[in-house]
Amino acid sequence: MRREIPLAITFLIGIFMLVDFFVPYHRVSGLAEEMKQWGTIVIAASILLGWGNLLRVHYHKIRRKSEGWGYSIVTLIAMAVMFGFGGPWGTIEEGSPFNWMFMNMQVPLQATMFSLLAFFIASAAYRAFRLRSAEAGLLLVAAIIVMLGRVPIGQWMTRTLPEKATLPWLTETIMGYPNMAAFRGILMGAALGVMAMGLRIILGIERSYLGGEK
Repeated sequence: MRREIPLAITFLIGIFMLVDFFVPYHRVSGLAEEMKQWGTIVIAASILLGWGNLLRVHYHKIRRKSEGWGYSIVTLIAMAVMFGFGGPWGTIEEGSPFNWMFMNMQVPLQATMFSLLAFFIASAAYRAFRLRSAEAGLLLVAAIIVMLGRVPIGQWMTRTLPEKATLPWLTETIMGYPNMAAFRGILMGAALGVMAMGLRIILGIERSYLGGEK
């Protein structure tokens, strides 16, 4: 029963939410909206569970002095400080300690992490643009056109050519037609994958959310 009841609830709610898309009846849409609000409440409760699990994991790591336990201390202290200044008794308005720490600590740290991605992107681009096949050569040519067409030097290099021969025009053509066609194909594949996974969950085929059972 520990698995049958959650599977039955998932099936009934999933089918009902699907019906809401195809049945334009106010009672159905009203009940569906109520279920969405309960879903928001459940998500908020799961955040509290995640907070408690974070405390538990790092507490055991510190108590056992596992590898990197010092970082766990920093994590818990930072979480406690931010919660203290931004909790129910605190404030997040501009000029508050919470806002100051967020803007002067969190934001610079995030910017630093994202800036490191530039090196990984450059490394991946170097491997992807190596001329090993005709497809790689086509990718290299398209990438050079797009990169030059996005910067002022590309506009300057082709300023004397007709409009449809300039790098900015070629860049917009590549981004608007072949690139967009491939992007929409990826989106369609992702949408079909989401639909398939949703049906697997509703029908009880996919049960990993119940604790790892397939």
